Amino acid sequence: MLNLASTPPLVTTPEADSRELIAADLRCLIAQIESSMRLIDAAMIDAGPEQDDNGDQAGSADIFVLDDVTPRYATASAALNVCRAGLGHALQYLSDSGDPV
Repeated sequence: MLNLASTPPLVTTPEADSRELIAADLRCLIAQIESSMRLIDAAMIDAGPEQDDNGDQAGSADIFVLDDVTPRYATASAALNVCRAGLGHALQYLSDSGDPV
């Protein structure tokens, strides 16, 4: 659990323009989304088809394994990718409105 007691509040001060605070928040959200996307990618790899000691896929020609996990991971990853793109656009629009952030 995060300890936010020692974190100073994000307020507009003469030293920090509100656009800079917004841009920092957007960058933080983008980093969190990218972290979640890496976790999803790792989970998809872990949920892949199992192999036996010879490197052959577990099972036989008569057994089919229906993968109901990968589509959910792929859908979540696609949704996060859209969110990441939207936040990137928001950050770009913010920096286009004046001084670079």
